[in-house]
Amino acid sequence: MSDIEIRTTGRAGRITLTRPQALNALSYDMCMAIDTAMRNWREDDAVDLIVLDAEGEKAFCAGGDIAELYETGTKGDYAYGQQFWRDEYRLNALIFEYPKPVISFLQGFTMGGGVGIGCHGSHRVVGESSRIAMPECSIGLVPDVGGSLMLALAPGRLGEFLGTTGFRMGPADAIFAGFADHFIPQSQWSDLIEILEASGNAELVAEHAQTPPNGELAGVLTDIDNHFSGETLGDILISLRNDGQEFADKTLEKITKNAPLSMACTIEMLHRLRGPSLTMRRALEMEYRFTHRAMEQGDFLEGIRAQIIDKDRNPNWQFPDMDVPLVAVSKMLQPLGADTLTFEED
Repeated sequence: MSDIEIRTTGRAGRITLTRPQALNALSYDMCMAIDTAMRNWREDDAVDLIVLDAEGEKAFCAGGDIAELYETGTKGDYAYGQQFWRDEYRLNALIFEYPKPVISFLQGFTMGGGVGIGCHGSHRVVGESSRIAMPECSIGLVPDVGGSLMLALAPGRLGEFLGTTGFRMGPADAIFAGFADHFIPQSQWSDLIEILEASGNAELVAEHAQTPPNGELAGVLTDIDNHFSGETLGDILISLRNDGQEFADKTLEKITKNAPLSMACTIEMLHRLRGPSLTMRRALEMEYRFTHRAMEQGDFLEGIRAQIIDKDRNPNWQFPDMDVPLVAVSKMLQPLGADTLTFEED
């Protein structure tokens, strides 16, 4: 497949996204190719670790390829999208639960579906250009591909902030929030990958790690906790609107562009997920409740139209006054019954 290169080099299973002209956006076929390779390597004693990287300077992977999702959804065919998300989420769980080290090199944009394959492994490497984000609320989705797990585990109420604003994290912020592990200058990546291929020793990654340039999030965590500790989107909006300080005003500006239903559901998801019973599979199952309904009942198709198809940046969201009824949130997140996301039992 021209969009992805899969091979074994030395002791390493190697997956390289080769679609830089499309910011390495993940198609369904690319997801399935990764899934097949990782299942094969899981049982292969000649493969000690997996290395995930991508061509191009702009992006490791800027998200899922949503053109076909839009094309099928606007024709009333919701099954394609539901299958795409179901199989993609199963891949996300496979990577998270993988018994061998999975090492990812995340240059440039890593967003949405890119987070799903790049941020669930054991060794997540960022560099100077890394920008990691979960911007799904801007297109009428919720943070998915297992992103809700990391948002629920992030310090304080950082998860609510990242999920509703789509804030782009540099290397230090990504490490602080739990989306990455090590900062290594990008000039060293190719040499490090060669060493990993030859040795099969994932512990060498940490030996190359350096201190990243300063980030932003640690310094504003108190503000984030103050404003995002409410139970609902409405609580957060009231807090931000009544503040009058620069942080609140800038945050409010970001939030008011995004889909109100998506943001309200994001906040509710994180509240439900937090606690001792949080697992990747539980997070993905919760996300799938929303995405399974996203085309028919949510704002996904309108979000794609406004952001990507017509590019008018003027979506006609449900609940434009940002007052989202609790019943609307409950409907999007209620169990799916026979359509519940399931996983293979190893």
